[in-house]
Amino acid sequence: MEATTDPLDAMLARLQLSGICDQLDSLLDEAARANLSARETLILLCEREIARKDHRRIEMALKLAHFPAVKELAGFDFEAQPSIDPKQIRDLPASRWIANGENVLLLGPPGVGKTHLSIALGREAILAGYTVQFTTATTLVAGLAKAHGERRLDEKLLALSKPKLLIVDELGYLPLEPDAAHLFFQLVSRRYETGAMLITSNRSVAEWGTVYSATIWVGSRIASP
Repeated sequence: MEATTDPLDAMLARLQLSGICDQLDSLLDEAARANLSARETLILLCEREIARKDHRRIEMALKLAHFPAVKELAGFDFEAQPSIDPKQIRDLPASRWIANGENVLLLGPPGVGKTHLSIALGREAILAGYTVQFTTATTLVAGLAKAHGERRLDEKLLALSKPKLLIVDELGYLPLEPDAAHLFFQLVSRRYETGAMLITSNRSVAEWGTVYSATIWVGSRIASP
């Protein structure tokens, strides 16, 4: 005996409405108990479908971001870092700077929470619908150098240009050789005004050299923990 296929289930599957399909009976029961009209029931079904898709999108985006840990703004101790303006930091999750392709610098000595804030802001960007990639400066430069040596630098730069927000952690902890600095400059130039960057560093902008301060960081916002 072949199992009969519910035509509604088949149509929902064809429309890729898995959130509704997987919960259809329970959702209809819920609508009946609440005496919802046909229109209200349809709204309920759409809300659950959207919630399912948003949940899956966020889960996938978090995996692709490669965050080294789970950090949230709610878990940051602003009282322990009185030099930080909480209002300035909390204004960033509005994500206008990402939409505008701006850069944000988090500057300060080791151990003050720059990485925590960068991850937390990256998570907020994902919740707002943006794509994010997290990397350390050392890993980033090594990847660019490897791609350059294999004659696929353009391919690598293109891949790093796609996320709406690129987070580069720990720039300046190790000095950049001239060739590495040139590769990093090419990346920033490629992303200029098309994608936002968030960079953490233990060095002030004045210590980065005239190439970085004059060419790369014009118009960047600076938050100094």
